[in-house]
Amino acid sequence: MHVVIMGCGRLGSTLAHKLDAVGHSVAVVDQNADAFRRLGAEFGGTTVTGIGFDRDVLREAGIERADAFAAVSSGDNSNIISARLARENYGVARVVARIYDAKRAQVYERLGIPTVATIRWAADRMVRHLVPEGTVEVFRDPTSAVSIVEAPFSPDWVGRTVKAFEDATGARVAYLMRFGIGSLTTASTVLQDGDQVFVLVTDDIVDQVLAAAAGTQPGGR
Repeated sequence: MHVVIMGCGRLGSTLAHKLDAVGHSVAVVDQNADAFRRLGAEFGGTTVTGIGFDRDVLREAGIERADAFAAVSSGDNSNIISARLARENYGVARVVARIYDAKRAQVYERLGIPTVATIRWAADRMVRHLVPEGTVEVFRDPTSAVSIVEAPFSPDWVGRTVKAFEDATGARVAYLMRFGIGSLTTASTVLQDGDQVFVLVTDDIVDQVLAAAAGTQPGGR
């Protein structure tokens, strides 16, 4: 893949290194040439000095052959303008923008531009460390919309299938731990005593899912 990254801050430079390390072609754009020092001598991609939504700059970075575009500068407006330009004018298939303002991120998502709302994500993670609510959360996506939590289940679930569990709780099983080993499930997987079940949920359903798993609501038994 050829990936164009707008912004060579800590996130942009780290992303560039990761993509370069696994063999992708990478071009990094930043209006401050000094920012490229973060890339170091080992970086095998190219750098372009200029504004990330300038068409000439983008063409120099190879936007016309790009498979993916990441807008990760420090400015929300610059990120969304360049992301829309990459998607709508150059037809780049995979586009993502870092957005600090969570409300803006929701608007841009509706425009078809995947966003990573870093402040909202970080704040949600901090709250869960500072004020634990008893839910064992092992993952939360960068938009803070979906998480994976452990769903302790009633002994009544032992011997029943994952499909029955999903139907009753309204959640999807992400994986389960059995004898300390993680594994993916199928609809016919039968729950055993001692299993740990981890489910995909959104914040608006997590309480009812956990209650159903514990057998405290109709359908959870």
